[in-house]
Amino acid sequence: MSVFWRWWAAGTSSDLGSAVGGVALPLTALAVLDATPFEMGLIAAAGYVAWLVIGLPAGVIVQRLPLRGTQIGMDLVRALAVASIPVAWWLGRLTVAQLVVVALTVSFAHVLFFVANTTFLPEIVSRDQLQSRNSLTSGTHATTQLAGPSLGGLAVQLLGAVPTLLIDAVSYLVSAALMRTLPARQQHRPQQPTPMGAMIRAGWAYVTRHPMMGPAMWSATASNFVSGAYLALFPLYLVRELHAPAGVVGLLLAVDGVGTLIGATLTTRATNALGTARGLIILGFAEAAGAFVIPLGTGWAAYLSFTAGVLIFAGTGVVFSVTTRTYRQIASPPELLSRVMATVRFVSWGAIPVGGLVAGALAGPLGARTTLLLFAAAAVLAPLALLCSPVRHHRDLVDTTAPEPAAVAG
Repeated sequence: MSVFWRWWAAGTSSDLGSAVGGVALPLTALAVLDATPFEMGLIAAAGYVAWLVIGLPAGVIVQRLPLRGTQIGMDLVRALAVASIPVAWWLGRLTVAQLVVVALTVSFAHVLFFVANTTFLPEIVSRDQLQSRNSLTSGTHATTQLAGPSLGGLAVQLLGAVPTLLIDAVSYLVSAALMRTLPARQQHRPQQPTPMGAMIRAGWAYVTRHPMMGPAMWSATASNFVSGAYLALFPLYLVRELHAPAGVVGLLLAVDGVGTLIGATLTTRATNALGTARGLIILGFAEAAGAFVIPLGTGWAAYLSFTAGVLIFAGTGVVFSVTTRTYRQIASPPELLSRVMATVRFVSWGAIPVGGLVAGALAGPLGARTTLLLFAAAAVLAPLALLCSPVRHHRDLVDTTAPEPAAVAG
């Protein structure tokens, strides 16, 4: 098996387990610990708050560590953290606080793993294959998001919410074992020792001054703010307001994977037809429209509306993700790549826990449906960020005025 396919298999294993855990963890909070809406928001936020804490330093940290060793270590940390939940439950000591701590631990490990993983890919794939490999990775992620929640919902019904989390823990161990077979890769380190602060500022300045990367980052931030709210609101909406059983919850949450798979499959076709820049704006407005559809209807009509809205929101979102990630990997200087990836994730994914916390706070007094409508209005900010930037003048994400690395090295 080639290096790429072993890398792909490792990511697929952990993604599938995480998708199963993504159903089991909120159902553990709701069914086992009777968590409040605010506690659900807190758990959802904890899963992403690490991007706010170490998102910027992560690029420098990864640049100073062995790529493969970082990935393996973070897999093992995540496996131990998730496995602690069933242990505490069997001992009768499981609390919402522990779920928050586990979500935090997994979040911190995921930040370092992601930056290392996305930096590793351009080292094993040629430049002209990057978009197709990124599309394949997103499509595979979508497939695991499709199968994982369905399997997770079924496993919760058969085994219970807490024991199902063991599937997630084992998936990280499988990923670590596969990562161990990958060859080591040399990092692009500065020729002279450079303070961490200066390296962080260089990555930050490059992204924020870039006429394409900067607006795309702010657009992704608005979209992820809404996505963070969905992490907290979807289980709450489906269980408390639509009264869906666990199996149906798993199926409905799996719709996100279907939309992502469709979007990943059509990414190249869509960007060829619309242009990589113009397409992001058009599909951004389509994504916002999907957000408005999600909370409509009652009974079976609500299930259908939820399905249609999530399909649109997820499908358009993955086109944005694949297109901008590929552009960053191609356009960024190699010595800045890990810091560029970390900077964008720090800002854009830092909005996810904020969205989760705001959603949890609003859902208590307003209800999940009304809160979903409010966040649909916020989704319009994503395409507006691009429409009000130099991106609107281009058909494709091309730029000749990006700042030189040396100009921002200090």
